Formats: sequence, structure tokens, C-alpha cells
Amino acid sequence: MTTEDHARLMRANQANWDARTPVHVASRFYGLDQDVDPERWFAPFEWDDLGELSGRDVLHLQCHLGTETIAFARRGAQAVGLDFSAASMTAASDIAAKAGVEVDYVRANVYDAVEALGGRRFDVVYTGKGALCYLPDLARWAGVIARLLRPGGLLYIVEFHPLLNSLGPKPAPGEGPELLLRHDYLGGDGPVHRDATHTYTDGPAVEGATDSYEWMHGIGEVVNALTGAGLNVRRLRESDELPWPRWPHMQRTPHGWWRLPEPRIPLLYGLLAGR
Repeated sequence: MTTEDHARLMRANQANWDARTPVHVASRFYGLDQDVDPERWFAPFEWDDLGELSGRDVLHLQCHLGTETIAFARRGAQAVGLDFSAASMTAASDIAAKAGVEVDYVRANVYDAVEALGGRRFDVVYTGKGALCYLPDLARWAGVIARLLRPGGLLYIVEFHPLLNSLGPKPAPGEGPELLLRHDYLGGDGPVHRDATHTYTDGPAVEGATDSYEWMHGIGEVVNALTGAGLNVRRLRESDELPWPRWPHMQRTPHGWWRLPEPRIPLLYGLLAGR
């Protein structure tokens, strides 16, 4: 596919996420009618890997409603969230204001982040949990990351494992507890087209733009894109936990996430890289 084809499909995704936003804001999944609790979206190992954030410039790419971005601000970071959905950026600003935290939100496609942020550089760039699958070109993305980081800066990806994406991150209608491969693990065969009136959250049907496109990216593709852009991979974790019960027989963990009793398979990964 050409760059123009990628841009066209990403515009469809942008319209889809604009349409999803009011559904997500009203959902029980995000729980925004209660006090915002962004810490629940983080695995404990994330804070160990990130270290002290007070006084650091942190950029959260593809931040959607900014729920995780708020956690960085509460830990003393100068937090910036970036997303291509205007509806998401409006909602995120309202959510941060109600939470009493200061976060700057910028509406832009991640590929345009350097220009949209005026060439600003950051100590930490954070991304993940359902973000990379919406990017068609990881080599181009990694080049953007390298330009966003200060010398010595860190990229931290905490993303759904490509094995989970192969199994399907959302149950199919009538699905039981079986683990069935539905999609490729490896990328390269083009986007997966979805036309869905409901998203991964509860709530009403999406009104308007229901088409979206996702690209599969194996961990090897992610690592090679980053090293090709001059970043050094410092740590890679694979976790068997998720922040929600993907399968009905998952069991609650001590810190409130969920894991399969068996077999133990990776469902999430954390990758720390430096410039």
C-alpha cells in the first residue's frame, strides 16, 4: 500500500475514534462518572521501569481520553497527550480539568507529532495498550519517536501482546473459553478491516463512522523498527495479565488485574528503549 492509501485509512480511523468517544465517555468500562482512578490502567512493573517522573517532560502518544496521561501529571510530570481525534482531545481536556490536574493536549496524527509539538523534545515518550495496531508503518513511527526524545530520553511501550491480538482482544459472539487463533501474529499482509457498531467497551452503538483498520505488528517488527531508528532496547517484559477479564474464566490478581488460570501465555508486553 502507498503512503496515500495509509493516510486514507487513518482518516477513516480518525472518524471512527471521533464516533467512539461519546460511547467511551459514558461507559462503565472507563468509569468516568466516578472519581478518576488512572492508576488502575497500569501494571505495577510500569512504574518500576519508568522510575521517578517528577519534573520530567512526558509525552503520551495516541492517548485517547487521557486516562493514563493524568497519572503522569499526578506523579509530578509535565504531561502532554497527543491524539488524532478532536472529540477525544476535547473529552480528555474536560476529564483532566475535573480531576484537577494540568495536562496539555494536542490534536495531531502521530506521524505529524514533531511538527505539531513545535520541535519540542521529551524525557519520556509513552505509548501503548491498543495504539500500535492503528499505525501502518512502524519504521516511520520509530523515526518520529527518535526525533521526539531528548538525548538520554526513554521510550516506554506497554502494549497488548500480538498473541492477544491474534486471539482477538474482544470476545466473538457466542464465544466460549477456548483459545482460538483468528488473526495473523505477524504483520505484512495489510490491514484488518472492521465494521463494528460496538467497541471494546459497554454502552450504546457507535453512531456514524463504524469502519476501522488495524495492522498486525509482531514484537520482532517493533524491536527492529526502534533499533533501525537508532534506539537501544533496554528491557522487554512479557506479562500474563490484562486490566479487564478478556475470557470469562480469568482470575483476579492481587492488584486487581486478570490472568488465565492456564495456560500461561503473554497478553501484554512492556518495552523500554533509550536514545
